[in-house]
Order: sequence, then structure tokens, then C-alpha cells
Amino acid sequence: MRRLAAILACLLLPPASALAESAALRPSASLLFKYPELLQPGTCVMYREGGAGWVLTEPLYYLKAHVIAAAVSTRQLPHCPQVPGKLPEQYNRAEAIRHFQATPCLAAHEGERSEQIGLVQLRVASWETPYERKMENAGRLYRGYFLDQRLRKDLEIELEADLLAPCPTGE
Repeated sequence: MRRLAAILACLLLPPASALAESAALRPSASLLFKYPELLQPGTCVMYREGGAGWVLTEPLYYLKAHVIAAAVSTRQLPHCPQVPGKLPEQYNRAEAIRHFQATPCLAAHEGERSEQIGLVQLRVASWETPYERKMENAGRLYRGYFLDQRLRKDLEIELEADLLAPCPTGE
């Protein structure tokens, strides 16, 4: 009987090499599997940037949207774009956008791999973006834009699930 169970297990389970090669689960994908009710179509969510500090708090910028759809997909991660001689904090807006669009990405020394990513399609409802020049490479929101797209009501965008938070109650 034990022998039969062992034979069945060998036939039904994928080989260890296949398990090792399967795509890793990113936090955004885990979130969709663990809490699918948080990202149902029509749910109000917010993407936030800034707000750091205890006493002198930075301004908080946001994008408020409604979920259209959420899904987990497997993607081959690219290597992060690099600008020779610059750190990410020194990027201009175009370089920062290119980096954010490649995210999630791998460092130059990392080997290529696939990962499962939880992506959420959103319909924009409202926003507040920074206009100060020092904020041009700090995030996805800047001067009325989400990356390189001019923000407008009902614009459809896509973000990883772990970058989103539920809207405050009553909204």
C-alpha cells in the first residue's frame, strides 16, 4: 500500500526541477490570492506618495481610482534601465519614468527570471500631484501626470496591487 502511494505521488507531483523553475510570487500576487475581496471591480483604492516625517511631514500626493479588474500574471522581469554615472535620485523625469515603467526589474548582476505579479487595472477618479521641481524623479505622480500620461477623470492605468490602499471609509 505504501509503495502504491509513493508511485502515485511520483506520477502526480511535478518534478523538483519544475517546482524550482516556476515563477516566484511577488507580494502583489500574494495579496490578490490572500485578500481577493479587497480588489473587487468598483472598489475605491488609492495610490499614495510622500507623507514622510514625524514633525515636519512632507505633503501627501495621491491618485484615487476604482478597480476595473485584478489578475495575477507571470512576467519575465527585465533588467532595470541604468543611466551611467547617475544614481536613481539624480535621474531627470524621462529617466525616472523609464525606470518606473520597467519596475519590477532586476539589478544588472541578477540572472533573468519570471515572477507572478498581481496587477490591478484602475479608472482614475481624482488626484493631487506635486509641482515642485525637486519631486520630478521622486515618484509616478508629477505635475498632473501619472508617469507619462496626462491625468484625467476615467483614465485607465495599471499598478501592482501592493502599491494600493483602500480609500478611507465613506468615499
